[in-house]
Amino acid sequence: MSLDSHIETVLWTKFQISKRVTELAYEITTNFASISPPPVIVGVATGAFLFLADLVRQIHLPVSVDFIRAESYGSGTQSTGAPVISMDLKLDVSGKHVILVEDIVDTGSTMSSLIEHLRSKGASSVSVCTFLDKPARRKVHFELVGDGKYYRGFECPDYFVVGYGMDFAELYRNLPYVGVLKPERYK
Repeated sequence: MSLDSHIETVLWTKFQISKRVTELAYEITTNFASISPPPVIVGVATGAFLFLADLVRQIHLPVSVDFIRAESYGSGTQSTGAPVISMDLKLDVSGKHVILVEDIVDTGSTMSSLIEHLRSKGASSVSVCTFLDKPARRKVHFELVGDGKYYRGFECPDYFVVGYGMDFAELYRNLPYVGVLKPERYK
């Protein structure tokens, strides 16, 4: 049985994803071209790793890259609402512009916690670049730091999605597209 048979519908194809990532990288390059020091790109592990890799290869600036891990899903399909930072940055972000790269902004709890964490570390600005934005599920409003900007790849309908780095119980990250997982796969 192929992984594709677990997917109810494909929301964004590999081609659509590639095109949108290129557009986001161009926006970031343009917005940060004259800003010093260059931004630190912080990927939120593990879901953002494919998006981050594709994005940074198309940002035409000298950027630093680091990862942070905040966990709020466990092995379910609903956020617990109480994210925990389980792996912190190695780089010092004090006085630097940070771009948080996330796979999906859902309730806003994880993003709010991460922004506050980076603010406490002295980041001069915190921007967010999320692959998917699911405003229908937003419970927590978050504010960017300094002149931070909000970039989003696609607005996601209120479905449980997998692929392009996003998972269910650590599976399906390797799908080259984003699809809706059939409910029988997670019930």
